[in-house]
Amino acid sequence: MSVEQPGSRASCYAVLPSITISTPVVHELEIKRSRFIGHALRVTTEDEARTFIASLRKQHHEARHVCSAFILGPDRDVMRSSDDGEPAGTAGVPMLEALSQRETRPRPEGTAARDLSDVGVAVVRYFGGVKLGAGGLVRAYSDAVSATLDQTETVTRQRMVLAGVDAPHAEAGRWENELRAAGFHVQETRYGSGSATLVVALPDDGRSGAAFTERLASVTAGAGHVRTLGTEWVDLP
Repeated sequence: MSVEQPGSRASCYAVLPSITISTPVVHELEIKRSRFIGHALRVTTEDEARTFIASLRKQHHEARHVCSAFILGPDRDVMRSSDDGEPAGTAGVPMLEALSQRETRPRPEGTAARDLSDVGVAVVRYFGGVKLGAGGLVRAYSDAVSATLDQTETVTRQRMVLAGVDAPHAEAGRWENELRAAGFHVQETRYGSGSATLVVALPDDGRSGAAFTERLASVTAGAGHVRTLGTEWVDLP
């Protein structure tokens, strides 16, 4: 989990599963004897993305091109791409388009969300001797990214408000159990010398806080009071 960056407009967005932080998704296409090897990795900074791309260049030092694209942040305000020697606009831009337009989950109104972020992709091309032309390259690089992303699911990353509730030691266990039974995510219970503090993660959606306060009053007979500890981004199960 990471502490929320102030100023973010989004309350949730799609990311690759946490396993892809260390292990990229890899998928290969062969198009007119050229090999297009797609790689997708979860990244959170430009440095991480560029390190990932540089490692592929080193690993595939005989490849003709290692083209790339990445999107970062809850608001997707960092978008970068590289053609790496392919004709301008035939590799990096279509790869970035495939990322930015990727449908991740249905919205309540019936449309599909396109909110994939914190992701870097690279396509390694081994030239097979047949030129594809500009249109063929655009399709090949776009298809390589889409086919690679088809090999994995996405998860929703949600901004959560952390609510703290101070409880007497003798009541902390019961309060925690009843709040969990009511469907609230009790992240942890911190035991201090004089009292315990229940840390409850609530979706930052403008509605969950009121529902939690109401339920807490019922569980604690009005003895529990909420204080805001901060916000964090968490991957939902």
